[in-house]
Amino acid sequence: MEERIGKWLYDIHSAIEEIDNYFVSEPKTFSNFCSKMMLKRAIERNLEIIGEATNRILSKSTEINISNARQIVNLRNFVIHSYDSVTNEHIWAIVINDLPKLKKEVDELLNEKP
Repeated sequence: MEERIGKWLYDIHSAIEEIDNYFVSEPKTFSNFCSKMMLKRAIERNLEIIGEATNRILSKSTEINISNARQIVNLRNFVIHSYDSVTNEHIWAIVINDLPKLKKEVDELLNEKP
């Protein structure tokens, strides 16, 4: 795997880890998420990083298979360009349902032999 692709995969992994770490000392609940503006913005920023790194991977290689890659990039664009339409429910659903799957996939890609 090309070094830059590995770096972008690591960036995705790190952003997901950072989101997970926000909930180490407090409950990972929707109400907690909704009540803390800084937490919401931090998660949105990490989702932007995930989307941008995925976009760079897509533009560099067709061989790296990330499920829902186009939707990940679209989410990044949505958060940046339609920030006033982003809902708490949408972001929370991604955190709970999609990020664990993406993390597993990225971990597998990072652990592949070159």
